[in-house]
Amino acid sequence: MTQAESMSAMSKEMQDCVAACMECHSVCEETMSSCMQRGGQAQMQIMRALIDCAETTRMCADMMMRRSPMSAEMCALCAKACEMCAEACMSMPDDPQMMRCAQACRRCTETCRAMAGMAM
Repeated sequence: MTQAESMSAMSKEMQDCVAACMECHSVCEETMSSCMQRGGQAQMQIMRALIDCAETTRMCADMMMRRSPMSAEMCALCAKACEMCAEACMSMPDDPQMMRCAQACRRCTETCRAMAGMAM
């Protein structure tokens, strides 16, 4: 492997974080659809958290894949959005989709926090 190939290869930690971000994005999108079917004013708070999380995780994954110099900062912001979304989803503990989303958000929070602390 050449030095250029070595420098361009993503670390295992970064690959795991990108995968967690993409999974979280997907689950948030599915959960938004589920919320829209239910309707109701109480859902608006959760919807805001889901939208913020879905958009942030997608952008975070994109930035890591293109090796943006702002990736660490984006990972820190993404971890915060995911944590807020997980908390919002936990407000409906009897809903399996919400619990699935909270779990994906928590995993993404952990990987993003780890990446935020690493040099990218």
